[in-house]
Amino acid sequence: MSRGTVPFTSVATTADTAEKYVAERVGHALEAVFDAVAQTRADTAALLARVADRGRRPVTADLAALRPGLHLRLTRQELVSGVGFVAAPGLLADVPAWLEWWQSDAAGDVRPLLLDLDPRTSAYSDYTHWDWFTLPRDTGRRAVAGPYVDYLCSDEYSLTLSAPVERAGRFAGVAAADVYLRHFEAAALPLLRTLPGPARLVNARGRVAASADPAHLAGSLTKGPDFAAVLESGRPGLFGALRLVPCRGVPLVLAVASE
Repeated sequence: MSRGTVPFTSVATTADTAEKYVAERVGHALEAVFDAVAQTRADTAALLARVADRGRRPVTADLAALRPGLHLRLTRQELVSGVGFVAAPGLLADVPAWLEWWQSDAAGDVRPLLLDLDPRTSAYSDYTHWDWFTLPRDTGRRAVAGPYVDYLCSDEYSLTLSAPVERAGRFAGVAAADVYLRHFEAAALPLLRTLPGPARLVNARGRVAASADPAHLAGSLTKGPDFAAVLESGRPGLFGALRLVPCRGVPLVLAVASE
C-alpha cells in the first residue's frame, strides 16, 4: 500500500446509511492521525511536568527527549507527513518561540524542520495566528485546520491536526501533525464519489478539506451552515438542501447536496 492511502470497502446503498458510513470511515482515517497527536501531547505534557518538578523552566534542549517518539510516528502513520510540538510564546527560557518539528521527505527519510524564528528577519516568526494554533488554544479542543499552503513547514497544500498541551492547567502550546492534502484526498475522494449527491468535507470554520463537488473546491469556504454547532451536537442536520453529517470523533462535517 502506498503512503497516504487508506483501504476502504464499499458503502451501503441507501443515501442515509451511505452518508453515515462515509462520515465514519473518514473519521476512522483521521483518528489514526489524531492518535499521533495525542501521543505527542502526552509525551510533551509529561516532559514539561518532569522539568517543572526540577524547579526550572523548560529549554529547547529538553524537547530533544520527544524525538524518538516523533520519529516513530512519522514512520508508522500512513497519512502523517510532519509531527511535533509548537511551544506557546514565553514557555521556553532560552528562546521566545520554538517548533520541535520533524518531517518525512519523498524518500521516507526523517529530518528536522529548521526555521528562522527571529522576528527581525523572518516573516513567519509569529505562528500564533494560524488556525492550527488558535483553535486548540481558544477552545481547549483538538482541531483540523486547512487545507492551506503550509509556507511554514513544507510549501505543500496541507491539513494540520492539532490539540492543546497544558502545563499546570495553563496553555503551553500545541501538539500537531500535518497531512498533505493530496494524501487525504486520495483516501477521501473514492468515498465521497459513492454518495448520491455532490459531497464535500468541511471543518468547523467552513473550510472545505476535500471535495467531490465541482462547485465547492478544496480550500474554499462554505458559508451559511453552523458547522461548529453540528460538531458540537454530534448529530446530523439540514441546512436547506444540504445534509450535514458529523464525522465520527473528528472535527469535520460531511456536507451532501440534494441533486
